Amino acid sequence: MSVLKDILTNKRAELVLAKRRVSEITMKKTAYALPRKKHLFSKALQAPKNIAVIAEIKHRSPSKGLLCKDFDPARIARQYYKGGAAALSVLTDRKYLGGAPEFIARVKKATPLPVLRKDFVLEEYQVHETRLLGADAILLIARALPVNRMRSLYREATRLGLDTLFEVHSAAELKKILVLKPILIGVNNRDLANFKVDLGVSGRLSPLIPKGSLFISESGIATTEDLHQVRSFGAHAALVGESLMREKNPGKALKRLLGARRGTR
Repeated sequence: MSVLKDILTNKRAELVLAKRRVSEITMKKTAYALPRKKHLFSKALQAPKNIAVIAEIKHRSPSKGLLCKDFDPARIARQYYKGGAAALSVLTDRKYLGGAPEFIARVKKATPLPVLRKDFVLEEYQVHETRLLGADAILLIARALPVNRMRSLYREATRLGLDTLFEVHSAAELKKILVLKPILIGVNNRDLANFKVDLGVSGRLSPLIPKGSLFISESGIATTEDLHQVRSFGAHAALVGESLMREKNPGKALKRLLGARRGTR
C-alpha cells in the first residue's frame, strides 16, 4: 500500500497549500452560492438494458507511466462522446496521474456528458472545490478513509447535488461502506497495494452489492468480452480508461468496445 500512502501524504500537503490560497470558508460559501447539481452522473448510468461506460481521461498511471503523448482532454472528451460514453471520468491529481483540476472545465465545455472528478478526496474542502470546478460526482476510496469521514463527505456532496462513487476492492471494504447506503458502488478490479488486476473481483463482490445500488466495475476492462463478463456479474456500468487511452483515437476504441454502433452518436 506504499504508493497509495505516498499519494495520500502528498494530497494532504497539497490541501495545506490550497487553503492558504483560498480559505475553507470562502470555498464553501462560493460552492453553496452556485445552483445545486441534479445528480446527472447517477442518472446517466441507469441504462435499462445495456451496460453503460464511464470513459476515463487519464494522462498517466503510477504503474504504467505515460498513457497518451498527444494529450488534449477536450478532444478526447469529444471522441468519447461520439464513441458512446454515458459519462466521463477526469483525473485531477497532478503529481501521480498527470491530471489537473482545470481539465474538468475543458471537458464540460466540450461535451454535455456528466463528469466524475477522480482524485483522492479527503476533506470537505475538496467537495466544495469539486462543485466549483463544475464536476457532477466525486470519488471516495474506502481503503483511504474511515467510515465516519466518508459519511461526512457523502453528506456534503449530497447537499450540493453531487453524486458520490464509493470505491472498494474487498468484501471488508464493501461491508464498511454499506452502512452509508450508497447509491453508486464501484468495484476496483485493481488492487491499489500492488496494482494487480483481476476481473474476478467484480464477480466475487457482486452478490454482496444491494439491489438498490448501481454497481460499477472499474479497471482491467479492455475488450468487448471483458465488458460482457462484468455485465454478466450484474454490473450496470464499467469504468474504462487505460485500454482506451493507449489508442490513437480513444473514441473509436470505445465504439469497438461497445460493439457495432450501439450507443454511439
